[in-house]
Formats: sequence, structure tokens, C-alpha cells
Amino acid sequence: MSIKIERLCYSYNTGTPAETMALHDVSLTIERGEWISIVGHTGSGKSTLSQHMNAVLIPQSGLVEIDGVPVEPKTKNLRELRRKVGLVFQYPEQQFFSETVRDEIAFAPSNWGVKGDELQARVMEAARSVGLDDGLLESNPFALSGGQRRRVALASILSMKPDYLVLDEPTAGLDATGIRELVELLGELRSAGLAVVQATHDLQSAFEFSDRILVLEQGRGIAVGAPEEIARYLLDNPVHGLILPPLVRFSAGLAGRGLTIGLTSGLEGIIDVLEAARKPCGS
Repeated sequence: MSIKIERLCYSYNTGTPAETMALHDVSLTIERGEWISIVGHTGSGKSTLSQHMNAVLIPQSGLVEIDGVPVEPKTKNLRELRRKVGLVFQYPEQQFFSETVRDEIAFAPSNWGVKGDELQARVMEAARSVGLDDGLLESNPFALSGGQRRRVALASILSMKPDYLVLDEPTAGLDATGIRELVELLGELRSAGLAVVQATHDLQSAFEFSDRILVLEQGRGIAVGAPEEIARYLLDNPVHGLILPPLVRFSAGLAGRGLTIGLTSGLEGIIDVLEAARKPCGS
């Protein structure tokens, strides 16, 4: 089962002087259990593509198909498709509806008819899965820190038990500790079989955790591949607004000096290569 996107096109303000092309001829397939990163500059189409995966937006041309069901205006079960694909917005407060964290997490499943003990069990399971303390359940979500609000937003999606999780700029506004905690959590969800899709300009996290990366530029998919392939592509074909991490550039420099190293090896990989280069031959 998968999300299949083929030659997707979408424009805003169609038929007016302000018409703007957001996506043009974009294709991508996402399998369950994969971690996919969609990277690009601001305005490249990342958010628009993310909203198509959740059927918030309907394709104007091309195909979006979720587990074999096309996303079309006449599709009868769009509601079920939206349950399958959980979308977490860049700004968590944009998806808050309730006055307490408990009610916020319960909001979606209760709308699906989940009640009583099962509903409360889902709330507790989702809250604990994202590391929310039980003492926060009666708090107002708007009064929480940025990192806590992001966890509430994620828990409110997980309580629906989706098959795919799509996150728009999930690391925005988080410090280094918050980013590390978030990606560890997403890694656990992925290991449990959930597909993780992150739309981001953070190339470091994309290179470190993704199975594949799609690069968008001005609404077009210009490259898709494994992190190592995309790192090499971006070295040779810089994209405005995407800044290669210093470790990738440093690794490229080492490779240029004849050392065997992957561009996305990270700090530990670089240290291993440098230590090996220092050892005398035959040692």
C-alpha cells in the first residue's frame, strides 16, 4: 500500500491575473514504513504537496492515490483518506480546537465515533507516545511551550491511528534538544510501520534520517533519490534557498583529497575516516 503521486499540477487563484503555479508535473511514491523528506526553498511547493497527500487540496491535474483510491472531488470516502494520512501543520496552534490538551487529543477520534473507555485509552496512548506528561492533559494547549504544542499536535493526529504521517516543517522553532527528541520519536513511529513524510528546508535532518529525498524548486520536482545521491546532486546543482550542511561540504572536501567517505556519513563517519588515514600502513 502506498501514496502515489503522478504528474501533479496545482495553481492558486486560477483564471485570475494573480494565478500562481504552485506545483508542476510532480511525481512521488511513498511506501508504508518509509521516511521521505521533501526539501526546497520557501515557496517551492512543499506545503501544497503535503496538503494534497491529506486531501486538503484536490488535484487540478495529475493523480494522487492513497492505498489505491484516487483523490478526486467525486471520491465518496475522502474522510477515510484523511484519517489514513495525518497532517501536522508547521504552526501547531493552527490545528487546535479545544481548551484542554486532553480534549484536543480526543477531538479527532471522537468525531469518528470513538467513545468512552476506548476514547480515553487512545488519548493516553497518544499522549504517552509523544512524551507528554499526564499532568499536562488538563492544561490549555495554547499556554504550552513551542515544543510541547508540537507534541500535542502530533498526539492529536496519532490518536486517529493513521497509516501515514505528514509533517510540514516539523523542526521549525525547536532547539537542538527538541529536534533530537522529535526525530527520535518519528524514528520509533516509523519502526512501528508508520510512513513519515517531512516537508522541510532542514537538509541536515533530511540527510540523516530519510530513506529518500525529493527536491522541489519553483514547484517542480528536480531530483529524487537516496540522501547520498541528493547530496551529490546539490553539490553540482545548487538550489537557491537550500544550504548544504557544513559536514556535507567538509566530507566533499575530504573526498576531493582522495579519502573514501560518503557525503552524508555525519560526524562519526568523518572521524572514522580521519583516524583510519592517520594509521601507518599495515597497522
